[in-house]
Amino acid sequence: MIQLIATDIDGTLLDGNRFISAKTAEIFNQLELPKILISARMPQAMYYLQEALNIQGLPIVCYNGALVLHQEEVLHSDSISFDIIKDLAAIGVDHDIHVSLYRGKEWFVTQRDQWTLREINNTRVEPTVQDLEDTMAYFKKTQDAGGAHKIMFMGNADRMELAFAKAEKHHSSMVHLYRSKDTYTEISPKNISKKSALELLIQRNYPSIAMSGVAAFGDNYNDTEMLAGAGYGIAVANGRDEVKQAANHVTAHHKEDGVALWLEEFILNKKATL
Repeated sequence: MIQLIATDIDGTLLDGNRFISAKTAEIFNQLELPKILISARMPQAMYYLQEALNIQGLPIVCYNGALVLHQEEVLHSDSISFDIIKDLAAIGVDHDIHVSLYRGKEWFVTQRDQWTLREINNTRVEPTVQDLEDTMAYFKKTQDAGGAHKIMFMGNADRMELAFAKAEKHHSSMVHLYRSKDTYTEISPKNISKKSALELLIQRNYPSIAMSGVAAFGDNYNDTEMLAGAGYGIAVANGRDEVKQAANHVTAHHKEDGVALWLEEFILNKKATL
């Protein structure tokens, strides 16, 4: 019996316009279950999607699990320490890679370059633009508030390959790095994942629900563990092969309302072959 829905956003839930389709909004409105958005995104890049789905006020899992929020209450926070932030940022600069630093509702960049503009378009969030030295000074001064929830490299694929290799060689014991695209590397605290964050959230807010009652949707490497650990792991058709192998169901492409179609077929229409 499905008791909770957990879904990734980019490449999974959103349509070709990077928004919530009418079909998806309709199906979500018909389901009287907790519906949790779980993403590498920052909080502000998730709130407007909650509004479109009419699930405002429900918890969200941000930064691949590094930050779990229920409205303004922080249920869990794990971050990258200042020394590692400083070193990773230097690796990005040395390889002429765009470096974005995130903490809570803050996003720092050094310029409004093509990568910044792309993320603004994708997430509808405006960053703080300032010199990297100023951002480093700010993080050092406010270490008591935690480090970075996420660091993101964006740039040329060849230079990214070199930057990724160096960052992984020196810091893979302390952070988790994954290439969400050839031109993107997302860096998170080592000991978190979407699965661990979802388990924590369920234990904290939904203690009567087990992971066996979760339908989880995803498409990329950072979704694999969550799909494998959920009672119903569903990959969209455009998902990576590793994700499909970890899932026990594959639904339609994200641009064809794959999440909504699966929920309609297996929950609303109560298909018997779950």
